Amino acid sequence: MAQQATATARNAQNASTVAELARFFPEASPVRMPVQLARVLPGSDPTAAHFTESIVIEFGTPREVLFACNTPLEFGDDLRLQNSDRSFDVAVAVVAVQYQPGKTVVAARFRGAVPNWIVKS
Repeated sequence: MAQQATATARNAQNASTVAELARFFPEASPVRMPVQLARVLPGSDPTAAHFTESIVIEFGTPREVLFACNTPLEFGDDLRLQNSDRSFDVAVAVVAVQYQPGKTVVAARFRGAVPNWIVKS
C-alpha cells in the first residue's frame, strides 16, 4: 500500500527561478547535473579556464543548459562547464539572463554539438 509523504526540495528557490526561465524553452527537461562553471575571457584559451563556482544544471534542451549562479554574467558571455569526471566538458555562450537578488539565472547555448546529453523516451 502506498503512503503519502512530503519532502522539502533542496534549493527550491533556485529551482523555481530557473523553472520560470525554462518556460521560454519549450524543449527544456528537468535535470540535476552538478558542474563547475568557468567564465572564459575574450582571447583566452578556453581549456585553461579557471573554474570559479559549483552550480547545478537545473534544466536542459538538446542545445541549451539552464542554471542559477552567483557569478555575474551577461548576454554573450562565454563559459565552460565541466562535471567531476570530465565526461561533460563543454563551451557555452549565455543567451538569456534573469537577475535575481544575489544570483543570476542563466540559459546558455552549446558552442558545438553535444550528442545524447539529454535523452528523452
